[in-house]
Amino acid sequence: QVQLVESGGGLVQAGGSLRLSCAASGSILSINAMGWYRQAPGKQRELVATMPSGGSPNYADSVKGRFTISRDNAKNTASLQMNSLKPDDTAVYYCMIDCDEYSDGVFSRSSHYWGQGTQVTVSS
Repeated sequence: QVQLVESGGGLVQAGGSLRLSCAASGSILSINAMGWYRQAPGKQRELVATMPSGGSPNYADSVKGRFTISRDNAKNTASLQMNSLKPDDTAVYYCMIDCDEYSDGVFSRSSHYWGQGTQVTVSS
């Protein structure tokens, strides 16, 4: 099993900044990608940003130029720096990991896990 622990959400005024962090632990052999998704009330969960191992980050059009995803491969962590926040960015943000794992004698390729979510609220 793999666990994801998120931190860094909160309340901020429009135009402000927040930084989200996510730490992965458990039966990870290798990480294929880490990313952030969000879900606003009454809406479906949507991609915010992902970063594959050895690849370039991918951003939703709505956050390009304002959000930056980064990873620390040695620590199995991912961060999301969010600048110029807008009220439309209000949502619960979830960390996601795509990893190969070995647990209880079983190898699993491309397992997906989610964090518990952290609330980001942007006031106008």
